[in-house]
Amino acid sequence: MNHELDLIDWSAPWLAPYAQPGQAVAQQVLAGQTNAEALNAAWTPRATPVHFVPQADLPPGMAYESYIFDSNCCPTREGLHDFFNGMAWLLFPLTKRRLNHLHVAQIAQTGIQPVRGPARDGLTLFDENAAFLQCPDALWDALAAKDWSSLFGPLRPLWAQSQLVLFGHALLEKLVHPRKPMTAHVYRVRSGGDSLAAIDAWMAEDLSAEKLAAKPFAHLPVLGVPHWWPGNDEPAFYADSSVFRPLRRAEAVATPA
Repeated sequence: MNHELDLIDWSAPWLAPYAQPGQAVAQQVLAGQTNAEALNAAWTPRATPVHFVPQADLPPGMAYESYIFDSNCCPTREGLHDFFNGMAWLLFPLTKRRLNHLHVAQIAQTGIQPVRGPARDGLTLFDENAAFLQCPDALWDALAAKDWSSLFGPLRPLWAQSQLVLFGHALLEKLVHPRKPMTAHVYRVRSGGDSLAAIDAWMAEDLSAEKLAAKPFAHLPVLGVPHWWPGNDEPAFYADSSVFRPLRRAEAVATPA
């Protein structure tokens, strides 16, 4: 049983995009359905969906990503991790489909290796821990530079002109028990619209193995986002250098073209 779904605080600001479909799916699971059954019932006709199936349907020895590509079925376990993976599919189906295609292309080139290469490593990091940010240039530049005093000080009003959406299902899972050090790998969105559908369509067009291999991410402790956590309206919240660390020379962010 998925009793841990009871632990999700749907009022958390980072879950706002997921709250309406997520609560409905969680209620069905808590009522006795499997994750796969409840997620299948939640599909909208916006994009060609995958079909969620039990993890046992994944043939022995077959790569997870290859099975999704070949069968259009997504093996789904019980628990928070695959619940949030399903939610990412529901809200960002084009992005998830693109990631799957990129993974399969990499597998075709290199096979399954004990250690992932840079491209598959970047793809996995994105899938598990990414957040999408639309924002003014000044805010992005400060984030990329880990200029925390500017980002959450003089530039703080620019957050009201920005949109941050969490995508990575491992990140969403971890935030069921939020802790200050939890950090997202932020990918900048330059879409023509701010709806989830517009972001999804833009991301599916923009992502490539080459870009993700270069790790074009800025690091953001997500509880530092204004109004996302009690007490972060005080400068002292950001004085914790074990969380809000200075930029190291090797951490320069590769800006997506």
